[in-house]
Amino acid sequence: MTTLPERAARRCYSVVNPIHSALYFSPDLGREFARAGLDNAGAAYFAARAAPLGRVGPGTVTATFFNFKHDLVARHIPRAWDSVTPESALDARLRAVDSLLRRLLGEEAVASKELAEAAALALRAAEACTRPARPLYAANADLPVPDAPHLAYWHASTLLREHRGDGHLIALTAAGLDPVEALASHTASGRGMSPKWILASRGWTAEEWEAARERLRARGLLDADSELTPAGTELRTALEDETDRLDRAPYEHLGAAGVARLTELAGGFARAAQAAGAFPADLIGKR
Repeated sequence: MTTLPERAARRCYSVVNPIHSALYFSPDLGREFARAGLDNAGAAYFAARAAPLGRVGPGTVTATFFNFKHDLVARHIPRAWDSVTPESALDARLRAVDSLLRRLLGEEAVASKELAEAAALALRAAEACTRPARPLYAANADLPVPDAPHLAYWHASTLLREHRGDGHLIALTAAGLDPVEALASHTASGRGMSPKWILASRGWTAEEWEAARERLRARGLLDADSELTPAGTELRTALEDETDRLDRAPYEHLGAAGVARLTELAGGFARAAQAAGAFPADLIGKR
């Protein structure tokens, strides 16, 4: 077994993930899905991310996405499949990724040997991801790897993101956190989405958000000002450590040198994407 420096896998993941996640904040996604017949930004998100699962119903999407209110999911799924099939959604998703990365990174970076190298490294890491108990990863792992290096890199970042995400849901469930509690405690850590964005995108009401905070206070995890208590900080730290443990295989497979190189390359692409406006300025925060 390869021994990696402490937190090396988490640092690598943290710079690989933005290239995957940027898609869901981009105008490219809505535009391509509108062209495919689904002219609703919220529905496009659910269809784009759920398409690898096939023509699933709202229960499957709520279960696998975890932190969205079921009522919101059911507003769009399965109705979205009447406008766009899962197969055409996958095509629209890749077209959106193509235009997104060309816009954020530039044509020179898209055609660079560095991006091709990053794709190869990320795909090699993903070889050690596992399917059991990881439905979103497993569904994406059944898709073919795109030929173009920039699309292959996005595909690999998606595999690594969903593999870690599926594992994180295992850890959250074991810790006894429901979806809103998980969101509220993450926000309180200063590393999660701001309440503004959660309430605008996840379907929860302000009353449900405050009720979750009150449940966390009752468990001694939040204080009166909705800040993490020492116990809350300890829980969030333990959650990330357990997620690291469940997600260590791909990075151990890649090895210390490969992880360091992928972190270097992915960090450059992530910073370029951030500088190009990939994410809203107020996305992360406690308020």
